[in-house]
Amino acid sequence: MDIQMSELRLVESELGIPVDVLIEAIEDALLHAYQRVPGAIKGARVEMDRATGATKVIAPEYDEDGNVVGEFDDTPGDFGRIATATAKSVIAQRLRDAESDRLLGSFKGKQGKIVSGVVQQNPNPDSRDLLIDLGEHEAILRAEEQVPGEYFSHGDRLKAYVIEVSVGQRGVSIRLSRTHPEFVRRLFEHEVPEIADGTVEIVALSREAGHRTKIAVWTAEQGVNPKGACIGHNGQRVRAVMTELGREKIDIVDYDDDPALFIGASLSPAHVVRVDIIDKDKRQARAIVPDSEASLAIGKEAQNVRLAAKLTGWSIDIRTESEDAEAEADEV
Repeated sequence: MDIQMSELRLVESELGIPVDVLIEAIEDALLHAYQRVPGAIKGARVEMDRATGATKVIAPEYDEDGNVVGEFDDTPGDFGRIATATAKSVIAQRLRDAESDRLLGSFKGKQGKIVSGVVQQNPNPDSRDLLIDLGEHEAILRAEEQVPGEYFSHGDRLKAYVIEVSVGQRGVSIRLSRTHPEFVRRLFEHEVPEIADGTVEIVALSREAGHRTKIAVWTAEQGVNPKGACIGHNGQRVRAVMTELGREKIDIVDYDDDPALFIGASLSPAHVVRVDIIDKDKRQARAIVPDSEASLAIGKEAQNVRLAAKLTGWSIDIRTESEDAEAEADEV
């Protein structure tokens, strides 16, 4: 079966996609097609002649002991039709990819990153959605992706997390968020070199945007204080992140493989006397706190314990020391 090399060379000349790249993609697609054919032999490969476009499936020949003793042509009889359709499909996909690259320009690969832009005039005064000028493109920051209590006016500059980049019939579509938990992670990567280079790792993160965020940090490096690295000298690093988030409170705690220690740390700023693991399989635990710190451990509207539960992945019951003593007395 032959594939028209003239078509591949035309794509190369017009779009700058090397013929070898196209051939490798076609060979890979054809191999997947062959592997779906009944009786396909494991370990086969597809070869395309770079000069003529002749394509065939080469399969290994085994002896009775399962050793490879040679190769033979195992090209299915109707594979020509499949090869032609596959080549057209690969070329069409490469054309779409090339068009996407052209439209995205320098914005390619920005999904999951932080970008900075300028708020534009919203053509719909009844909507809180914001149009953000990113220079090469325009993005949208939907109302539900904005932090409660945060308001921006035309001309304001802001940072946001890119949650989606797509290319459709109407061109490039970019969606931003300032409430996404990963927005906080990326801000810390920008402010803390030890996180950016991997020395300190943010193991877990829970957030209620506009109110409070908890992050658990860890390092394998001796002599490095992960919490201290995130806080910075005189709190400079964590303050920079909080300022960007509109003074959202941030608790930085040490991660620990011991769930009791991790749960105790997660309830910061409350002091925890001890943590009892109630059911390891169901991930249920009880934290004992001083009577004076029960409200601090639970938090306003149970926010602190709720974020601690999200951070650790454990259900946490808060009990004061006096309640614990009464419970023990009842058991006796």
